[in-house]
Formats: sequence, C-alpha cells, structure tokens
Amino acid sequence: QVQLVESGGGLVQPGGSLRLSCVASGIIFSTRAMHWYRQAPGKQRELVASITGRDSLNYVNYADSVRGRFTISRDDVKNTVFLQMNSLNPEDTAVYYCNAAPTRYQGDVWGQGTQVTVSS
Repeated sequence: QVQLVESGGGLVQPGGSLRLSCVASGIIFSTRAMHWYRQAPGKQRELVASITGRDSLNYVNYADSVRGRFTISRDDVKNTVFLQMNSLNPEDTAVYYCNAAPTRYQGDVWGQGTQVTVSS
C-alpha cells in the first residue's frame, strides 16, 4: 500500500523549533524526490522544501520564506523525510504535507498533513 504518514506537528511558541517526519511505504523511496508543502487557512498550498533522490545527489531547495530557518533531509534506510523548522514565527502556522513527486510510472503521493501552530 502506497502511503505517506507525517508526524511531529504541534503548538510551539514564536522562536521555537519543531521537527516533522514523514514515513513512506509502498514506493521506491531512495530515488524519489520528496517535498514538504504547507497550507495556511484561506491560502493556497505552497511548496516549502524539496529534496531529490539519491540518483540526483539529494539536491535541496527552499522557499524564500523559510530559507535559512528550515532544513529538509532524508534517511533512505528508514524511508523517512524530515523537516527541521527553527526560528518559527506565526506566519509559519499551517498544515504541513509530505509529498512524493510523480514518476514515469506513478503519480504523486500525499500524506494526510500535520498541523503546526506558532503562537504565544
């Protein structure tokens, strides 16, 4: 069964940190590009961070709004992608979604999302 399961969201004060995890099953993980998206209330879903697969040397990229604060990484042994979020501010409040990029043989895959709330 193809599945992405996120965890690690929660309530954090401004300036705090959270680490999101996304465990994949049913896909060939190591060569799959993985993304983190977020969607705040009343806003469109936006791409936050990306990491390519092993065959592309795990190249990473970030949205300007999170560059320098967020770090995406992956553990191909555990089929897991992470998003380390530091210096959080209220504008980072959103539901965060893990995404496995589409391939020639399979469409993209989405997780169920995990809520991140930054508030004092």
